[in-house]
Amino acid sequence: MDTLHVLSGGAAQGLVVQLQEQFAARHGCKIEGTFGPVGLMREKLLAGEPCDVMILTGEQISQLASKGQMRPNSARALGRVKTGVAVKASAPLPPVETSKALEALLRKAEGIYFPDPQKATAGIHFMKVLRTLGLDQERAAHLRPFPNGVTAMREMAAAPGDSLVGCTQVTEILYTPGVKLAGVLPDKFELATIYTAAVCSRSAQPAAAAALIELLAGNESATLRRQGGFDAA
Repeated sequence: MDTLHVLSGGAAQGLVVQLQEQFAARHGCKIEGTFGPVGLMREKLLAGEPCDVMILTGEQISQLASKGQMRPNSARALGRVKTGVAVKASAPLPPVETSKALEALLRKAEGIYFPDPQKATAGIHFMKVLRTLGLDQERAAHLRPFPNGVTAMREMAAAPGDSLVGCTQVTEILYTPGVKLAGVLPDKFELATIYTAAVCSRSAQPAAAAALIELLAGNESATLRRQGGFDAA
C-alpha cells in the first residue's frame, strides 16, 4: 500500500485521524501524519521532510505557495478554528465569557496547560493573554506548556485533580477524552484561525494528495468538521 505523507498543524489532527481508514480503503493509500505547532511543521517542510499534503494557517499556505512550495490552485480551506478554554471532564463548567471571569479561573488553577508559546499559534496567543491579564509572572509556577495542543490536553486529562485549566484550539479540546470545552476566549482575546490544506509541490502522488484534501475539505466531511470545532471559513 502506498503512503501519503501529511504535515499538519495540531488543529487538524483529529479530523485527519478520523478519516484515514476511510481514505485508505477507498484509495489504497495509507496516511502517515506528523502533527504539531504550525511553525515547526513549516520548518520540517523547508528542511526537506517528505510531504504530500500540508495543513497550516491560510496565510502560511499562501506564503509557501508564493515560493513554489505548494502546487498552484491546490489549496482548500478546512474552516475557521477558535481558541478555547478547557477544564477536566469531571469538573463543573466555569464562566469564561468575560476577561474578569477568565482571570478569576486562571488565578485559582493548580495547573494551566497550553501549547508551545514559541511556535504554536494558540500558545503564542495565550501567553499574550496571560501578559495582558498580568498573570504571566504571578502564575509562572503553575504554567504547563507542551509541544502542541494535543499533548497539552492529553496531559491535562491524565493529571490528578479538577482545578486545572487548559487553553488551545477548540478542535484539540473536543477531540481529547477527559477534558471538555468551557467556552471560547472572551471577545477581547478572541483568536480564530483559518486552516488550509494544499498539495506540496514535490509530492510524488499529487492525485492522491488532492483526493485526500477533497475528503478533508469537501461536503462529505462537513458534519465531522463542524462537530470537531471547524466553523465555515
